[in-house]
Amino acid sequence: MRALATIAAAVEVHGLVVHGAFDLYDDERRGELARVASVALLGLAGRRGWATFSASPEAEDGAADPLDRWSRRVVDDLAAGLGARALYPFEGPPHWPFQRWARRAEPMHVSPLGLLIHPVDGLWRGYRGALAFAESLAVPPIRAAVSPCETCLARPCLSACPVGAFTGASYDVAACAAHLGRAAGRACMEGGCLARRACPVGAERAQEPREAAFHMQAFLAARRPA
Repeated sequence: MRALATIAAAVEVHGLVVHGAFDLYDDERRGELARVASVALLGLAGRRGWATFSASPEAEDGAADPLDRWSRRVVDDLAAGLGARALYPFEGPPHWPFQRWARRAEPMHVSPLGLLIHPVDGLWRGYRGALAFAESLAVPPIRAAVSPCETCLARPCLSACPVGAFTGASYDVAACAAHLGRAAGRACMEGGCLARRACPVGAERAQEPREAAFHMQAFLAARRPA
């Protein structure tokens, strides 16, 4: 049985990190996952991972979807070397249930913003792909952890949005996108979502401005009329 640490060592060379792993249930092993026993989730290794992507050909060639294309190239290569199958959150439809998988791989909880929150890294978990293995991995049990949102009385994430797009029960995507397209949305566009950055959990792991701006531009571009 292969140890998760062995996979993590191979992944980190490429600016990625293993964000946990889990075993599939028997009734999930059908269709494209029929021969899959375990899945390991991969994300950028913080600012080091962003620097690795930024130095890649995909980041410089001016073509669409540079981060997705870089992720596909790197994770495809890792899958070939480790004898796994590569899966991606940006494939589909149908889409792989990365958010549901994340809660099986690590102690993740749903925050008032609707984003998953980690007890240490806060709202700064992101998934660039997954490795699906036919063999069962030595997956360590998840350490139970209460959501940090349960003890956060101030809920600054809900009051930080300039247009009140987050209510704790819903997210007004249209209001958010409209704000980003105006001059008043410059702070969000250049520094990242103010609501997300208001969360005190894992604040030191927040995206640097260049990375935050990249993701905000991609978010807005995806919502412009074709």
